[in-house]
Amino acid sequence: MLAAQHIHPVLVHFPIVFMITLAVFDLIAGLRGAEITGRTASGNASAGLALLAGLAAIVTFYFGGIALDIAEAGGFHSDIAEMHEGLGEFTAIAFAVWAAVRVVLWARDVRISKPLVLVVPLIEIAGAGLVIATAYFGGQLVYDLGVNVARMAG
Repeated sequence: MLAAQHIHPVLVHFPIVFMITLAVFDLIAGLRGAEITGRTASGNASAGLALLAGLAAIVTFYFGGIALDIAEAGGFHSDIAEMHEGLGEFTAIAFAVWAAVRVVLWARDVRISKPLVLVVPLIEIAGAGLVIATAYFGGQLVYDLGVNVARMAG
């Protein structure tokens, strides 16, 4: 059975992939003149990706808290962990808010006009940058500090 502290590293890939995919999808669709909001084919896909990114970020943050609690119970403490946790919390909140905005736009069939349509992927590119920064500090925890990672005999 998967240990509780190992669930977070499995889940982290989902908000990363969903947000980067969403940003790229909306940028390309927006540049091609497709509707990325409202109940259109691309709007449906875009809103779905936003919702998945938001949900994945919340679940990932929750399990990250569990992983950090387990590490701290074992005596671990690091400023990098605090930075990662703070960025993770901010990322989860930002993605959840963005998901809510996108779902409301979809539910009300709101279509953003062409002059403003590129604002959507710009916000998502910022979100992708945020999740990449969060992931960077998470990578430091695992690869540099070995947090919650079993050491191999060698």
